[in-house]
Amino acid sequence: MKRENRLDDIIAAISTPIGTGGIGIVRMSGAGCIALADTLFRGKKPLSEKPSHTLSYGKIINGADGEIIDEVLVSVMKSPQTYTKEDIVEINCHGGPLVTRRVLEALLAAGARLAEPGEFTKRSFLNGRIDLTQAEAVIDLIHSKTELSRQSAVGQLEGRLKKAVREMREEILDMVAAIEAAIDYPDYDIEEETYSSMEQGTQRLLARVDDLLKNADRGKIIREGVQTVIIGKPNVGKSSLLNWLLEEDRAIVTDIPGTTRDTVEEYLNIGGIPVKIVDTAGIRETADAAERIGVEKSRAYAEAADLIILMLDSSRPLEDEDREILSFIREKKTVVLLNKTDLEQRLSVTELEGFVPGKRILPISVKRNEGFERLLETLKEMFLEGDGTAQENSLLVNTRHKDALLRAKTALAHCMETIQNHMPEDFISMDLQDANIALGEITGDTSDEEIIDRIFTKFCLGK
Repeated sequence: MKRENRLDDIIAAISTPIGTGGIGIVRMSGAGCIALADTLFRGKKPLSEKPSHTLSYGKIINGADGEIIDEVLVSVMKSPQTYTKEDIVEINCHGGPLVTRRVLEALLAAGARLAEPGEFTKRSFLNGRIDLTQAEAVIDLIHSKTELSRQSAVGQLEGRLKKAVREMREEILDMVAAIEAAIDYPDYDIEEETYSSMEQGTQRLLARVDDLLKNADRGKIIREGVQTVIIGKPNVGKSSLLNWLLEEDRAIVTDIPGTTRDTVEEYLNIGGIPVKIVDTAGIRETADAAERIGVEKSRAYAEAADLIILMLDSSRPLEDEDREILSFIREKKTVVLLNKTDLEQRLSVTELEGFVPGKRILPISVKRNEGFERLLETLKEMFLEGDGTAQENSLLVNTRHKDALLRAKTALAHCMETIQNHMPEDFISMDLQDANIALGEITGDTSDEEIIDRIFTKFCLGK
């Protein structure tokens, strides 16, 4: 049975990655954590006598037998000017899994409780320091793989999305208040919201919701990257392409068809976008059991991919296996690379254009190292509408936000129909309140506890 986590518990966890390093940090938060640390800290003055946001040199001992665990520097940060808005103690000890674990064990034995994943950030949310969008930005910042993803996370951490959502909610509440006043006090001379002004207000809200939704897919790409799969028949140059993109010999390259039997996965940075690129086994009919498993995995990866890079041998006409692959990926975002342009060209580009737009058919030569720059430019154009830097300050929403925005849009669209049909004002108020609840889920103002818990379980321990 899961223990209920109370805000008056003192929580503790190791906040640095497990492994050997120069410094390891063990963090505590909660009322009484400074006094608890004093029972184990040996320095010139007790930590409770130190000013907030100061470092103290001393030693951490084992409370059971007084054994010295390590020489440390201890940070004391007193509420409310802290990450959690509670008292916080951070013990900076020598890095290493044994030392940090011994310090943590001493704190737990003295009365602290082991923090759950994300519990420090959850307390920051529950204590009103940040909202859910900012909490999610923390984990986005930790996992950012490119400068653009870091910038977008910092922007959200600063509260840009929170500000936009709360402005919309305030506008909705103003409209609801005016409607409710007109309903509750019909005999008084109160300036009523006319149907025309309500329609204008709802249109403004719909436009703002649409603006945020436009960034939903782009935000997903910047956060999670573009799942890109290189496919094609055996021996067309797929592994050579991967090695060129990575600027290292990551995949084995031979003239023997079927060399790649399993997937090879790596991350690239293309124009600020993290690209998870997967080199797959060549797709063909084969009697080899191991190769057949690789071919099946290739098809599965292609089905789930955001982008397909199909490599073809331009020195050979399209064959039935090529046409089968092209039909399979017809509905996917696809770039076709015509390799071996250094040889006599026998592939019909006209036939190929029946499957893929001509502007995404690019000639390359792996042997001569030609055509790769155009590939990178095409990928940027497809996913960033240029280089993307002009939009780095835009508000980027994630899948959870998108779902809430879509429900808010549905409620506002229904509200528009209600207004246009001149239905009673209380019906309009109900639609507006539905939109308000949906928007409140983005910031956490109207989210239930299960959703909040699910978000924070994605965090690492100690954050």
